[in-house]
Amino acid sequence: MTESAHPPRVSEILAGIAAQEHETVSVSDVTHAFGDRAFGALMFVFAAPLALPMPPGVSAVLGAPLLFITVQWMIGRNHLWLPGVIANRTMSRSDYVGLMGKLTPYLAWLERRLRRRITILYGPIINRLTGLFCVILATIVFLPIPFGNMLPSFAIAAFALGLAERDGLAALIGWASGLISIGILALLWNGILAAAIAFFGVVSGNLDWLMGLFS
Repeated sequence: MTESAHPPRVSEILAGIAAQEHETVSVSDVTHAFGDRAFGALMFVFAAPLALPMPPGVSAVLGAPLLFITVQWMIGRNHLWLPGVIANRTMSRSDYVGLMGKLTPYLAWLERRLRRRITILYGPIINRLTGLFCVILATIVFLPIPFGNMLPSFAIAAFALGLAERDGLAALIGWASGLISIGILALLWNGILAAAIAFFGVVSGNLDWLMGLFS
């Protein structure tokens, strides 16, 4: 395939949606614009903002559709289906343009480095394994873990761009960053659990001491 025959980049399609003269932009608008590349595109749209510092609660709003999309990728659906509650969700055109303004410089930088390579990582079986891994990451993103959703979101965004452009290197980056994020979460969870056990141990000891005073 020659460079001139390369399909439109994700950033070009997103910019085209922003240029439309509509008051709002819906999830279904994005889905229709990307056609058979909707899986990768919508995964990126929902995951990429969460890889940046965002106000509390945003992860729950964006994480729910992200979880729905990754589950469909995992089970091997060829075409993305979204229920009306997700497909009809809208944002104002000005908010969409503002969001794209933040993402586009990073996306354009990444796209200049993306190309078709190591496409074996997008075979049917590996696709399902990757989908399962993204479901796990999307579940982490959905949970209210302070600063715990940025690296998993980055991993999903890497998988998404790789899927849209069939770039296996992006998939490898997704696997690496996703595994690191799970490892960090496991370490933090062990620390939180150990601190909780120590705290309740101190409280229990103090209660025993107090009970001894009044016995």
